[in-house]
Amino acid sequence: MVNPELVILVDEQDRPVGTEEKMEAHRRGFLHRAFSVIIYNDAGDMLLHKRALTKYHSPGLWTNACCSHPRPEETVIEAATRRLQEEMGFATSLQETSTFIYRADVGGGLIEHEYDHLLTGIYNAPPAPNPGEVAEWAYVPMEEVIRNVKNHPERYTEWFKIILEKI
Repeated sequence: MVNPELVILVDEQDRPVGTEEKMEAHRRGFLHRAFSVIIYNDAGDMLLHKRALTKYHSPGLWTNACCSHPRPEETVIEAATRRLQEEMGFATSLQETSTFIYRADVGGGLIEHEYDHLLTGIYNAPPAPNPGEVAEWAYVPMEEVIRNVKNHPERYTEWFKIILEKI
């Protein structure tokens, strides 16, 4: 039997209050710890990816380089480094820049209610993404990212729209 993937439930100060199976936490809208990774190249372009069509929520939407949840035994940086490698096929130094809480209905009876740690890094080479996670990718100039999200918000994940406001 495969162990269920657990998320860390937290209070509004990011203090752990328990764990829950990931899908159950999303069905019930429990506040849990998460992270979002923003990658820039030296030109200041942001690495975006289109979520694979097989993703359990928000399939086919554009978003930042990587998002996920730390495991109970991981720090946020360890988890973000692991998931960036698993999803985008590369590793780079990451720095936590801020945190925020959001709650969004992401369809299919699922709610993202996350205490999100925002991390940034620099990477200049093409990624080697996992096709089970990523359908497409692009380095996009920030002015174009902002314009595209403003003109076509339905093409982007809920959390990415919030992140873009934060940065």
